[in-house]
Amino acid sequence: MTSAQRRLIVPIVCLVLGVAMLGTTAFLTLRQRGDLSAPLPAAIGGPFALIDQDGKALTDRDLLGKPFLVFFGYTHCPDVCPTTMFELTEAFKALGPDKKITGLFVTVDPERDTAPVLKDYVSNFDPRIQAATGPRESIDRVMKTYRVYARRVPGEGEDYTMDHSAIVYIMDKQGRFVSALNTQLKPEDMAKELARYL
Repeated sequence: MTSAQRRLIVPIVCLVLGVAMLGTTAFLTLRQRGDLSAPLPAAIGGPFALIDQDGKALTDRDLLGKPFLVFFGYTHCPDVCPTTMFELTEAFKALGPDKKITGLFVTVDPERDTAPVLKDYVSNFDPRIQAATGPRESIDRVMKTYRVYARRVPGEGEDYTMDHSAIVYIMDKQGRFVSALNTQLKPEDMAKELARYL
C-alpha cells in the first residue's frame, strides 16, 4: 500500500466512525426521551371537503371532538357494503344511544350516489352514521388520503359495479387514524373496542 493510499484511508475511516458516533448519540437521545417506543402516527386520513346526505358541506373539522369511523363503499354494492353498514349499526347499538361516536360512509361512486340517494340509503342504519359524496375529484382526493382503492368494473350494458377496499377506519377525537375495526367480531366486542376511544 502506498503512502498516498494510506493518506486516503485515514479520512474515510474517520468519516465512518463519525457517522457511527452520531447515529449512536441520536439513538441514545431518542431512547432516553422515549421516542423510540412511541409509534409514529400512520399517514391515513386528513382534510377533506365533501357534501353530506342532506346536501350540506361536510369537512373533516365537522367530525372532530369525538371518535368516528370511516367506511368507503357505494349504494349499489350487493354484499360487502350493506353487510358492513349493518355490522356497524349493531356495534353502535351495543355501545348505547348516548355514546358520542359517529360513522361516515363515503361513496366511491359519486356519479350515482347523489345526496338524496345516500340519504335514503343511510336511513336504514344507525342515525349516527352519515354519508358523504361530492365531485369525482373531491372523492378521489379523500380516497387518496385514506389509501383507498376503487375501480369501476363494467357489467351488462351501462351497468357496472365498483371493486373497492372494505376497511373500516377508526379515527380518534383529533381525527387521527388509530386502528382498523375488525368487523368479524361480535357487536358487543366491536363496541368494547370502540369504547376505548370514547
